[in-house]
Amino acid sequence: MEDKDLMEKELLIIKGVCDLYLHGTIESTTADVHTAFKDALNVSLDIQNKLYNLMAEKGWYQTENVEQTKIDTVKQKFQ
Repeated sequence: MEDKDLMEKELLIIKGVCDLYLHGTIESTTADVHTAFKDALNVSLDIQNKLYNLMAEKGWYQTENVEQTKIDTVKQKFQ
C-alpha cells in the first residue's frame, strides 16, 4: 500500500475519532468526563490538521476553489 493510501485511511479514521469525541463532549454529564473528552478531541483535531497539511503539501488532498459569487449566494441564503 502506498503512503498516500495509508494517509487517506488515517485521515478518515481520525475524522471519525473526532466525531466520537465531539459527541462525547456534548453528551457528557460531569465536568471531569466533559474535560476528558474535550482534551482528547483537541489532541485529535491537532493530529487531523497535521495530516491534512502534510497531504496538502504533497498534493494528495486537492481542494477546489469556489467562485466568490457562489459564496455570496450561499451567505445571502443563510442570513
